[in-house]
Amino acid sequence: MAKKTFAVIGLGRFGTAVVQELIKGGFDVLVIDRNEDRIAKVAKIATHAVVLDTSDEASLKEVGIQSIDHVIVAIGKDIEDSILTTLILKELGVARITVKVQNEYHEKVVRKLGADDVIQPEMLMGRRLAHRIVTDNILEYYDLNETHSFIVLEASNKLVDSTVVNLDLRSKYNINIVAIKRGEDVIIPYPEERFEEGDQLLLVGKNADLDKFSAWSEK
Repeated sequence: MAKKTFAVIGLGRFGTAVVQELIKGGFDVLVIDRNEDRIAKVAKIATHAVVLDTSDEASLKEVGIQSIDHVIVAIGKDIEDSILTTLILKELGVARITVKVQNEYHEKVVRKLGADDVIQPEMLMGRRLAHRIVTDNILEYYDLNETHSFIVLEASNKLVDSTVVNLDLRSKYNINIVAIKRGEDVIIPYPEERFEEGDQLLLVGKNADLDKFSAWSEK
């Protein structure tokens, strides 16, 4: 099976981070930006790095963008350029398009144009920060979609010595405990597993249910 190919358009902090992670994963990555200095910085690690105006359809065709499996549009503050680039990619038949958006208007437009996925990094970071501020025992917080999340919760004194079966998260709170991180070990818990001080609980469920449980456990 052929390895999936990616292209990242726009080398701000977000785009550069995506490029670095994809390269770490061993994927072929085409990197595109208008700025020569930015391209020069990633040229040594990217599979291909091109200085290009992505609002120019002919130029995108020349670099073979239509044959890329997944294109990430990570253009910074130029919303008009992001929208036009998304439109051209869709018209060229790119299989999958993910767009970094600046606001709800931007998201609505690129979704109407056919973007497969959107991401607003600032909003996601804001949500994570808010959860960590208001709930001291939430160590990590990840959006899965608009309504569900995955969190890492530190076992409070209220949980220590309780067992998984006694806590009964699924029926009481409609959330699932995926695993327990204990020191360097990751434990898939059995019903009689007792929570210890310092345990980190890996939980998944609806945001409202997770908030309710984390608030209860902190009291």
